[in-house]
Formats: sequence, structure tokens, C-alpha cells
Amino acid sequence: MNTKRYLKTLCVFMTAATCVCSAISFSGCESNQTQSATSDEIQTTSVGSLSTGDEATAAGALEELGIDADSLGITPNIFYDKSDRIGFQLDMPKDGDTIAVIHTTQGDITLRFFPEQAPKTVTNFINLAKEGKYNNTTFHRVINDFIVQGGHIGNDENNPNGTSSYGSQFEDEFCDKLLNIRGAVSMANTSRDTNGSQFFINQTSKEAFNADGGWTKYEDWWKNVKTQLVNYKDSSLLSAFIQENGDKCYDTDIIGDEIRKIYELYGGNP
Repeated sequence: MNTKRYLKTLCVFMTAATCVCSAISFSGCESNQTQSATSDEIQTTSVGSLSTGDEATAAGALEELGIDADSLGITPNIFYDKSDRIGFQLDMPKDGDTIAVIHTTQGDITLRFFPEQAPKTVTNFINLAKEGKYNNTTFHRVINDFIVQGGHIGNDENNPNGTSSYGSQFEDEFCDKLLNIRGAVSMANTSRDTNGSQFFINQTSKEAFNADGGWTKYEDWWKNVKTQLVNYKDSSLLSAFIQENGDKCYDTDIIGDEIRKIYELYGGNP
């Protein structure tokens, strides 16, 4: 993986207009990794190459096997969107929709919001932007074919993911119709429900997705994990196994062709 780390000036303003924009899905993303920044950067936690829906997809996979996710403390906040289709996040915004334009030294980035699907996350971003809190922050972590991460606000060591507009960390939000494809924006955090101000933009291209094994990799992961989950189902070791392998609890047996095709065409991390 080619890592290119450099600084960009980040300045955000809000507008209400229709324009060409990236597909954005706000949700939580967990990470078990920590990256030390250079003296010119903010020291921050990093985001692993896992699905933004780790907790949500794990819960679904466990339930399919008859394992009670709630009893294991896996209780994701999922919005089940009954009105939109898979892939709607790729549509152009409608007249009157609020969008964000991020001005950087490398050009502009335009974001589309999904307030119905992730209300707290969207409100947090908009409030911080309107208050000018994102002005002159940096994209401190840029990795080719993986991630662009920035938006750190504040120096409070108790808020390593940046300070939210609520003054405290807030919970992850998931939606069954929003996919973690290339261009999707998610909150960057260190563990479940620790969102602040930092966000990242998925940069995994379709070429990178397919070169990394594509769906075959996820199918192999699930085949192995599924076997182990069945073996540990009634064991006291179940929780420990899920803790170690929760990111691989992605039930490819129930992933439809429509979702598979979108990742193959646009890239991302299921």
C-alpha cells in the first residue's frame, strides 16, 4: 500500500444548491490501530481497513446463525431505510438539499448529506462547519487507494477523535441502504460510539478492491469464521472469538448481486 502523507488546509462552508458531489454515507468506523503523527501533524488515532458497518454486519451475521447479538453487547444503532433503493447514495442531491464544500490546497471536495439515515452525525458536521471549527484544520492522513482523514478539532486528550458539536462523544449510526464504497464519508473513531469531529473519505478504488481479492476474500473469511462460530456457539469462548474476529463476521451468503456489483464497479470496503 503506497502511503502519501501531506498536509492540506481544510476550510468548510455550507450552501444549499445542486452540484456534482461525492457519494457520502455517514456512520461509525472502529479501529484497533494507532498512528503517531509527525511534529507538523496532529497526533491521532487511525482507521483500519474495515467496513464502517462492522458492528451492524456482525450483528446480522450472528443472528443468521441463531446467536443472540444483544446478549453479547452487540447492539448497533441501525436505521432500516424502507423508502430508498440500494445505490441511492450515488444520486445527485436535490434542489434545496444542504451540501458541504471543503476547500483545500489541492482543490474542492463536495459532500452530500443523508440526515434521515444518520441525523446526529450530519447535525454534528453541519454545526461544526457553520461555527467555523473546521477552518484551517488539516487532512493529516492520506493513503493512496485507502483513505483521506482529517477534521481534528481541539486538543483535549479525553477526545482523541476531536471534539464534537455536542461537547462529548456520540454513538455510531448505521443504515442498511448506505454502503462503504469509494467516496463515502464516515466518522473516524477509536472504538464503538466514540465519535467526535474527525472524519474520513473512503478511497479504495475498484481496482484495489478487486486486486485485494474482491468478494472472494470476504467469502473465504466468512466460510472460516462461520465454521468457528458454529463450533463456539454454546461455548464460553464465543465472546472472546467474536472480539478477535468481529470484523470478519460478514455474512456473504446473504449479500445480493446488486450490492456485489456496486462494490465491483465503484470500489470500497464492504
